[in-house]
Amino acid sequence: MKTKAIGSFFVLFAIVAGLVATTPTAFADHTEVTISVAPGSSSTGCETTADGCYNPKEATVDVGGKVIFSNTDTAAHTFTAGSASDGPSGEFDSGLVMAGTSFEWTPTAAGQVSYFCMVHPWMAGSIVVQEAGAEEMTGMTGESTSNSGESSVMGMLSDGTKISVTASAPMANEKMKISMDFAGKEHVNQDIVVTQSGAVVLEETGLHSHDGKFALETSALKSTDPVDITVTFQGYGVDDPKTGPIGEEVVFSNVVPEFGTIAMMILVVSIISIVAVTAKTRVIPRF
Repeated sequence: MKTKAIGSFFVLFAIVAGLVATTPTAFADHTEVTISVAPGSSSTGCETTADGCYNPKEATVDVGGKVIFSNTDTAAHTFTAGSASDGPSGEFDSGLVMAGTSFEWTPTAAGQVSYFCMVHPWMAGSIVVQEAGAEEMTGMTGESTSNSGESSVMGMLSDGTKISVTASAPMANEKMKISMDFAGKEHVNQDIVVTQSGAVVLEETGLHSHDGKFALETSALKSTDPVDITVTFQGYGVDDPKTGPIGEEVVFSNVVPEFGTIAMMILVVSIISIVAVTAKTRVIPRF
């Protein structure tokens, strides 16, 4: 009876562990975005710069999320949906927001909303409101994608650009190779941070690729645990102003989980189960 109980426990654990080792996912988190006023925007000129009068001048947020308009300028401004040419549209209007204060808005429907400052009408920005989880895409299963132990996941920017990431298996004391492809895009600019168990193993800013493809390498990893990859898109183009959803983040979580701690946990339980069973029969297994 004890032998059957131990065997059943191991089977149950293996099933639970298999459920925990879910498919890697990539997602962009847009539940909250803060839009700040560029210093000096109360005078004309900001509208002619690459960054515009707001940071970011093109923001993305989920339906039901929160948009925080922060007046970081020294002058008072309004955050008013609409445009200087057509007037207020009615989605929101902050009224006069004094320097150092803020205004919040929660969108209730998907779409693109333009806004401006009624006091300084040259100040204009836009917000893309998307359905929550619209960018979430499931990556490949836990199976290796090649004999070398590589695995791939895929994500997407709000403009529809697909980002595929292929990573080598994480090995202790070895560097991980990461290749990325922004499908069909040229002159891609990005920042990237890769962490393993909270420790940064790769951090690069200002990366540029003519054909949208990147080949990167982490520092030597400390374990076989999976990694998290955060991509911050910084626009298409060589010269300013660059285009696209600048400042948008796409996060790839638990990349290559099949080589991580879940497999090791199953192995440990398996060995413990064998030892527990043989302790009763006094038969010593050969590993």
